[in-house]
Amino acid sequence: MELVAGCYEQVLLGFAARPGQSWTVVPDFTHHAHSASLSAVAVNKRFVVTGSRDETIQIYDMKKKIEHGALLQHNGTVTCLEFYGTAHLLSGAEDGLICIWNTKRWECLKSIKAHKGHVTSLSIHPSGKLALSVGTDKTLRTWNLVEGRSAFIKNLKQNAHIIKWSPDGEKYVTVIANKVDIYRLDTASITGTITTEKRISSLRFITDSVLAIAGDDEMIRFYSCDSQKCLCEFKAHENRIKDIYSFEREGQHVIVTASSDGYIKMWNLDLDKIKDGPSLLCEVNTKARLTCLAVWLDQASEMKENSDKTATSSQVFVMAVDWFGFGYAALVASGGIIGYAKAGSVPSLAAGLFFGSLAGLGAYQVSQNPNNIWVSLITSGALTAIMGTRFYHSRKFMPAGLIAGVSLLMVGRLALKMLEKPQEK
Repeated sequence: MELVAGCYEQVLLGFAARPGQSWTVVPDFTHHAHSASLSAVAVNKRFVVTGSRDETIQIYDMKKKIEHGALLQHNGTVTCLEFYGTAHLLSGAEDGLICIWNTKRWECLKSIKAHKGHVTSLSIHPSGKLALSVGTDKTLRTWNLVEGRSAFIKNLKQNAHIIKWSPDGEKYVTVIANKVDIYRLDTASITGTITTEKRISSLRFITDSVLAIAGDDEMIRFYSCDSQKCLCEFKAHENRIKDIYSFEREGQHVIVTASSDGYIKMWNLDLDKIKDGPSLLCEVNTKARLTCLAVWLDQASEMKENSDKTATSSQVFVMAVDWFGFGYAALVASGGIIGYAKAGSVPSLAAGLFFGSLAGLGAYQVSQNPNNIWVSLITSGALTAIMGTRFYHSRKFMPAGLIAGVSLLMVGRLALKMLEKPQEK
């Protein structure tokens, strides 16, 4: 088990935590990967990834304890990172993009313009089929990860800076300043609100119904999602708390906290005696200004994270390639080639290659963003008119009639896509 923390000093710190009757934490590694302060950290069974104000994502191999590489897709501070299983990673940044990464080959599968402002937080549903994001454009967006498109947009009154799914995926919470709104998935409506005195810096679901909340002070508070009442509060640090992490080990709920005072502390929480508060297991003084925190669990079979994913990641993140659009582009280009081969028509060849290339570009854009249909729509609309007119005058079905018919189908298909654009509320 390894506690990993980022700091303003541009370093990723690693501390080996050794469970037992008396838990111990000892320094293990430091990794100076960034040229600016670290802003986000995430872990899976093999890797730790860190995001920074230097606009890069750095990968660290925890098995070999070596640097594994860097991801350079974003143009702005990387604000949030989250793994799904062992095969995928989502990243969000101040450039408004959410990137979906394949962690086997470390390639960007899709880059989505998610928000008009910064992406401030994202969270993946336990099924891996949905994700939520919030940004500085005052919106909460739901993403269909199977098709790689926006599914729903909800307007918020203020900018939210945290979004989080519950472990069972039946509820989610948003954080706006010092207020936590609790939503039900099936109704997308607020079922309760928790308000604290100070701005909330981090929160974590301990169970489906218990939230741990840290604000810009030294206190940790546990709240019931059902009653929105505070179950317990205790002083965890001497300064404000920057991040909370939690996991379950052999039936034991372990809370990990990181503070501006430089300390990382591990706590044991007995849910049956939650009013008594957690007991301190161990602590370490990093002597750094901490910004973010995660726990790398080596023995996955013995330890279960609260955010454990029940579905296999191979079942999700299937990006919707517009095969119909690429086939249409090939048909248009081949029509021009056939016209040239049969009649030596250079205009037919030029038009076929030109419109085929446009259709191919349109199919690529739809594959990257299903809402970006305009090149495909204009191309297919123009070909419907041009080839329809040729077919009407020549009365020859091939190839003008075929292309006109398929172009008309494309126009209808894209019109339906326009009707399927995400609802806005």
